Amino acid sequence: NFSSNVSVKGNPGTLVARVIYSRPQLKGRVIFGKLEPFGKVWRLGANQATELDLYVPVTIGGHQVPKGRYTLYAIPETDHWTMILNSQTDTWGAFGYKQAKDVLRTDVPVTTLDQPVEAFTMVFEKSDSGANLVMAWDKTEVKLPIAF
Repeated sequence: NFSSNVSVKGNPGTLVARVIYSRPQLKGRVIFGKLEPFGKVWRLGANQATELDLYVPVTIGGHQVPKGRYTLYAIPETDHWTMILNSQTDTWGAFGYKQAKDVLRTDVPVTTLDQPVEAFTMVFEKSDSGANLVMAWDKTEVKLPIAF
């Protein structure tokens, strides 16, 4: 596992968001439904829970979110993931997750990829409304739209 961070800029080059996460490897394992069970909160990576820093207010899943630092979790299912933005930061894994600290929950559809992604990957891609936070591992991909 190693940590990585990715960021996205808006116009004119203003930093909008940064995500910090650890990148576990596939290593021939069955990930979703086995290593990461369906219906359970997942830290989106390994080690410390994934953090999303917002440098400007954004809209996620129809909810306005103030700038700030958040923990990002997911509940994987076969056809969708429930993405969770949580106000409790500096947590290890999902062990200290507290639903009462959720800022929002929104569902995003799962896309099945033709080729597996070896290392869990998170990247931002530009979209008409801002950016999508793309998450991919094994043959699963989801996109969390972030409007700004």
